[in-house]
Amino acid sequence: MNKAWIIAKRELNAWFDSLVAYIVIVAFLAFSGIFTWLAGADIFLRQQADLSVFFGVARWTLFFFIPAITMRLIAEEKRSGTIELVLTKNVTDRDFVLGKFLASLLMVSIVLACTLPYYFTVSILGPIDHGATIAGYFGLLLLSAAYIGIGLFASSLSNNQIVAFLLALFISIFFQFLFDVFADSTSGIIARLFDMLSAMRHYDSIARGVLDSKDLIYFLSLCFVGLVLTEWRVKQRR
Repeated sequence: MNKAWIIAKRELNAWFDSLVAYIVIVAFLAFSGIFTWLAGADIFLRQQADLSVFFGVARWTLFFFIPAITMRLIAEEKRSGTIELVLTKNVTDRDFVLGKFLASLLMVSIVLACTLPYYFTVSILGPIDHGATIAGYFGLLLLSAAYIGIGLFASSLSNNQIVAFLLALFISIFFQFLFDVFADSTSGIIARLFDMLSAMRHYDSIARGVLDSKDLIYFLSLCFVGLVLTEWRVKQRR
């Protein structure tokens, strides 16, 4: 785990040294802030002291931002040939993949931490449900972990960052949107299956403040499968 942490710190330092991290943070805050406070069904229009608007916007913002974060993590290493150099060191494939995962999850955590002023501001405006708000942030982290697993797997499939980005979006759109549509347009056991596969159904449950074990198992399983597939691809490279 120590080696994975070293790789994670290397990636984080690379992001902040190249200004990528600052661009991601500013872009996320700008996009989520506009739709939370100024545009559409914003907080002032709804006149409710909660962050449901932000959580609704953030899940779509992360849907695009996470593939942008993960697209280069393995694809660029393969293109430049540095993955061979890293894997010749005393680093296992699992350490390598976990390091990339931790770096991405920490980056998302930093981005979400920058939105905490939203929480403090709304709590001043009116009585806020603290439990539901904490659950909403926790749900965003679980959703992010699942999409990071998918993004890393997509990055391991190609040497091209743009291809990796598009692959991650293509896979994620099933969990983000299409399984929902399929569940609503079918019935019986097929509908229940699609409903079970929909990330949004599980996320909405957590965002309402309901922490159910099936939702936790769903996101952790999706993340685990993504990381296992990524490790398998890296082993093939070795």
